[in-house]
Amino acid sequence: MDFPAFPDAPPLLSNEEKHELSQAECSIPRYKAIIEEKTNAYNDLFHTLYPIEKLVKGLSAFFDEVLQAAWKAKGLDVEKHVSLVAVGGYGRSELHPKSDIDLLILIENETSAPKDKLEAFITFLWDINLDIGHSVRSLDECTDIAKQDITIITNLIESRTLSGPESLLSKLQVNIDTDKMWDGRSFYEAKLQEQKQRHGKYQNTAYNLEPNLKECPGGLRDMQVIDWVAKRHLHTHRLSALIDKEFLSEDEYIQIKGAVSHLWRIRWALHTIAGRKEDRLLFDHQRTLAKLFGFDDDDLKRNVERFMQGYYQSVAAIQQLNDLLLQHFEESFLSSDEKDNIEVINDRFQIANGQLEARSSHLFQDNPSCMLELYVLFGEYENIRGIRANTMRQLRDSLDLIDDDFRNNKVNTDLFLDIIASRYRLTSILRSMKHLGLLGRYLPEFGAIIGQMQHDLFHIYTVDAHTLQLIENLRRLWLAEFKHKFPISAQAIRHVPKVELLYIAGLYHDIAKGRGGDHSELGCVDAQLFCERHGLSKRDTELVIWLVRNHLFMSVTAQRKDISDPEVIWEFASYVKDQEHLDYLFILTVADINATNPTMWNSWRASLMRQLYLETKRALRRGLDSPIDAETISDEHKQRALEIIIERNVDIAEAEAIWDTIEEEYFIRSNGDEIAWNTEAIIRHRPSDKPLIAITPLGGRNFSGASKIFIYTPISEHLFAVTAAIFEQLGLTILDAKISHTSDNYTLDSFVVMDSNEADKNLYLDKQRIDLIKDTLMEQLENPSSYGSVVQRHTPRILKIFNSPSTAHFVSQAEEVWSALEVTAPDRPGLLALIGQFFMNHNIMLHKAKIATLGERVEDTFYITDDQGELISDPQRMDSICNLLKEKIDRFSQATD
Repeated sequence: MDFPAFPDAPPLLSNEEKHELSQAECSIPRYKAIIEEKTNAYNDLFHTLYPIEKLVKGLSAFFDEVLQAAWKAKGLDVEKHVSLVAVGGYGRSELHPKSDIDLLILIENETSAPKDKLEAFITFLWDINLDIGHSVRSLDECTDIAKQDITIITNLIESRTLSGPESLLSKLQVNIDTDKMWDGRSFYEAKLQEQKQRHGKYQNTAYNLEPNLKECPGGLRDMQVIDWVAKRHLHTHRLSALIDKEFLSEDEYIQIKGAVSHLWRIRWALHTIAGRKEDRLLFDHQRTLAKLFGFDDDDLKRNVERFMQGYYQSVAAIQQLNDLLLQHFEESFLSSDEKDNIEVINDRFQIANGQLEARSSHLFQDNPSCMLELYVLFGEYENIRGIRANTMRQLRDSLDLIDDDFRNNKVNTDLFLDIIASRYRLTSILRSMKHLGLLGRYLPEFGAIIGQMQHDLFHIYTVDAHTLQLIENLRRLWLAEFKHKFPISAQAIRHVPKVELLYIAGLYHDIAKGRGGDHSELGCVDAQLFCERHGLSKRDTELVIWLVRNHLFMSVTAQRKDISDPEVIWEFASYVKDQEHLDYLFILTVADINATNPTMWNSWRASLMRQLYLETKRALRRGLDSPIDAETISDEHKQRALEIIIERNVDIAEAEAIWDTIEEEYFIRSNGDEIAWNTEAIIRHRPSDKPLIAITPLGGRNFSGASKIFIYTPISEHLFAVTAAIFEQLGLTILDAKISHTSDNYTLDSFVVMDSNEADKNLYLDKQRIDLIKDTLMEQLENPSSYGSVVQRHTPRILKIFNSPSTAHFVSQAEEVWSALEVTAPDRPGLLALIGQFFMNHNIMLHKAKIATLGERVEDTFYITDDQGELISDPQRMDSICNLLKEKIDRFSQATD
């Protein structure tokens, strides 16, 4: 990639230093000292806002001289059949402080390699601490490998000779020319496929919250793809040559240069801060980078936002021009084929070789509404593969025509609704409209959330990227492969009357983030204005507003409330009111959770959402005027358990005798399958006086992810604290806990757990792990009072960044059987065990826990009583519990950082 020359180049080696380093007796410490001195000088220049292009090129030139001197010092300068060649990024003369120095030692043939000298040279480079990547190959080897490997041929087309005869590389360039391998089209197709696979690793969005500035969509690699294809197809060696070939305008070239320069500055700073090769903009680096780039007022959060928004603007520019230029290249290849295949759609548009094209070079200036019509057609015709580059460029240059008159024009509002109702490619259409700037112009409220950071670990995308991912998830529910993964959602979406209302609600559900206040309520205002401007009926408008307002309601209910309580289900059903609202909300919630962070959707959350949906559906069918009571729930669960027990030939009388000792709440909050499993396990365990520990996967043997652990043992006040600590020690996360007691002083404890590091790992299939869990639990539960300390494990790097104060408060419930204590705190290893110890020390009995880990924080609800089983209702004691618990958690969180 070429940039104009700058005067006053950064420091290179002086003639004296070149002579000194090229001597065979020059020591390793001397090399290291000179390298450190010069690289420090480059870093000093960086902090003076020295042009980054000069630094990147200058650092590469400096290491050219170091390598040339070392080559000579090892006696390789006299060899006639071996060359030292820079390849890859170094071959482009681009080097950042900790970048790899990629080298090819090119030999004429196998017999001409001075092996001893080459080994000494490579060893010497390692000894002076250069990060080199190297290969030693003959001309024939390079040629053969380049034929097969797109990465090798890519590296070689950016090669240059550092030392040795130039003729070797010249011969190689002839051998790998386009007339012998990888012609322009095949190279383009391979790089395009490579780019698609790379983008897929980052969910096809540049708007990750911890992006990789090199590999993400819109990153430096995307610009390099353009450079590589241009060199291979057009035989250009300067990016500016694309202007002469009418692939790129001068303004676009300046835009690319500015965006790349910005990313280069960030990358240089990142390498310096990390002290190693690092291309990820991790949260713990973003704060330092923001300050380094001049965002240093008192509002740290806002500083990071402003810095990252600048980053997102640069990658958006690169992504936009990457799309445009790749489309140009494809059209260039097609133009060399047979006669164009033209399908005229109307007076304004046609399909040329599968590409949608404006029929006039000034169409959008003459008729601005055609900017939206373009995308209506893109979503209507299945045979359209893309939009022609000249049409994309014309559209982009016409965006200033979108104003309030355009937005309020009924023709345009109708066209936008047609886009939302697209039969094909809705997500691709919205992403293309966003990349080009059209979506943000037409919906200014959406433009305001482009690049909007979300300062937590629950979300992994910016608000706009999350929004479009949600809509993509909704579209995926129509596909067979996702019908298997989301069976209830896939069925429900086929029964909603107007699926486009889901897309509109999805587009607006987070539209007000970043404004302060309740984004759900603020978003309702924008959603209402959209619906009214676009002529939606009153009923449809009310539904969209209701979905925006309540888009978090179902997930909060499922994860933080006791949905085994029939009163909770009745309360939720009463709010939802009917099956139609339930279906819309359920589908939107599932799509939202999966768009927030794909790892957040696991077997446990799926089971919670499924349970809440099905129980609410049942309540709605029964009728809100006749809610099902707790006694009926208990009887139904017992009846189902009896059916299972009979099938398994378990003694019914013995089972019922056990049930007579267990408190009634257990049967209300445990389904028939769980009751049968627990009962059979107890019967088979008797008459042993040892603790019973049983483990099964959640949802059956073939269901990956969460597992259930059942413990039956004499009552001990230490039990929850001990068990929670053991699970921490074993690398397990508790998702749910239910604790029931018997009249003969036994406790039935049920835990839902999953692997802390691999959420979808099926623990049940790992027999060695299961045995370890059972053995560890057995050893400690036989003498729980001996287990005195909370397990301390390493707090992950990323969690240490987020350390907000904890909160604790009691909340009212529909039917108060237990007191509900909600705790919000930073996620730390050992936290749940700490809370368990707190309950133990303050004579608090825990009956059930709902554990929700949302990125960097936990939002847990504990259902508790005093040690006599009575509700905790005294305001003074409630305040004391909350204050003491918050103080203990905050001290613990700070100590683990």
